Amino acid sequence: MKPTRILAIALILVASEAAPQAPRALTTPTTTGAGSSGSTACPTLPDGPGASSSALPDPFTFQAGGKVTSKADWACRQAEISALMQKIELGIMPPKPSSVTATYSGNNLTINASEGDRSISFSATISKPSGDDVPAIIYFGAASIPIPSTVAGILFNNDEIAHQVGSSPGRAGKFYDLYGRNHSAGSLVAWAWGISRIIDGLELTRDQTGIDPIRLGVTGCSRNAKGALVAGALDPRVALTLPQESGTGGAGCWRIADWESNQGYHLDDIADVVIEGVWFREEFGKYVRRFNELPFDHHMLAGLIAPRPMYVMENPIDWLGPQSTYGCMGAARRQWQALGALDTFGYSQAGAHAHCNFPAAQQGELTAFIDKFLLGKEGAGSTSVYRTDQNYTFYLDQWAPWSVPTLT
Repeated sequence: MKPTRILAIALILVASEAAPQAPRALTTPTTTGAGSSGSTACPTLPDGPGASSSALPDPFTFQAGGKVTSKADWACRQAEISALMQKIELGIMPPKPSSVTATYSGNNLTINASEGDRSISFSATISKPSGDDVPAIIYFGAASIPIPSTVAGILFNNDEIAHQVGSSPGRAGKFYDLYGRNHSAGSLVAWAWGISRIIDGLELTRDQTGIDPIRLGVTGCSRNAKGALVAGALDPRVALTLPQESGTGGAGCWRIADWESNQGYHLDDIADVVIEGVWFREEFGKYVRRFNELPFDHHMLAGLIAPRPMYVMENPIDWLGPQSTYGCMGAARRQWQALGALDTFGYSQAGAHAHCNFPAAQQGELTAFIDKFLLGKEGAGSTSVYRTDQNYTFYLDQWAPWSVPTLT
């Protein structure tokens, strides 16, 4: 990462946003929807990236041109976006292995996974309060957000699943021991796969662990926040996604990051992020100078979570791309708006603290999300959050010039 340099810019939000609406029941994405064609199934998944666009692509238009007009259509569009992102950027998320078992001893949950003649095992460390059916937050590497004493913490050693040290090339780690060094998945997908297996293990050992597997949050900071975001996007069992300071390649959009870099700010753009780690599929490097050809951007990665709850914590350190994450998540928020679920979306940018040091300014918002969506508390604070403590001019409608439907 580049040295910390605080971005000093001025805020005028010039974007039309509808007033918050009452949240509707959350739904799990399916693959049955009509689309604007009136057919009885989702459109055929596209083969290629489609037309080039310097604006953020429209999440409410299928690549073939049909409009998303219902929640059933939205489920189909999510499936299309997920397939495109895996095929072009992330690599393919394998299905659940043919054999997954788990044991719990002491405070260690051990997961064993087998596929064909290959097998691996790895462990996650659980710290929890007494009692049964306790909610939990799975954290990548280390907990950089405060976890309440009423919520269990689960340590996921993501580096064990997929190694990455700086810009070192190649694929290594237990994921690749199971699926082979030539598997398309980058580290982010490999880590998401690991989160999915932990959830499998928690489902299998619920009586032993005392963890409620349907009240699970996932968090991480910096590169680990990128992993938390992808895990939330690819596994609908994640109840609350909590990425912290993920920057470009996480909550930041490629297109906006390039524009921000061209304004003279020293941030990590697509070239920096692709070179810095092995987070994406190897072939994604060809889009470093062709990112406008991508049929998605990271507002649509976030939209794979909608309408499930997500709280994005960002820091206006310049290399994180403050305007990139602010604008990108402003566009992402419109997907929750279309679903009548603004109460489950949060973006908060707070400065005056070091990278991955959780600021007091975000404590009330984080508490509200955990209270409402993991602890089920009545009267939790507002969870319709979209704010920054910085000052800059950002024209969201110029980046997201598409209309927002009301999906029912």
